[in-house]
Amino acid sequence: MVWLQAVLPFIQIGLSGLLIAAILLQRTGASLGGAFGADNFSSGFHTRRGLERTLFYVTIILGILFALSALVNLIIS
Repeated sequence: MVWLQAVLPFIQIGLSGLLIAAILLQRTGASLGGAFGADNFSSGFHTRRGLERTLFYVTIILGILFALSALVNLIIS
């Protein structure tokens, strides 16, 4: 258990860095005009394909892993 307490902060730092990078690499669907009420319907309905879909699933998995590592850290502390 002691080794887990020592290693878990480094795992969380790595996961958080990867999660930030995965979120920033994703394509944004909303343009600036959509924030001010312009017609933005066409950009909201598209199918993820290829690398975009893979990056979307990787982001979800990284988020789940980060949440689980935070929960483990809370339990063992």
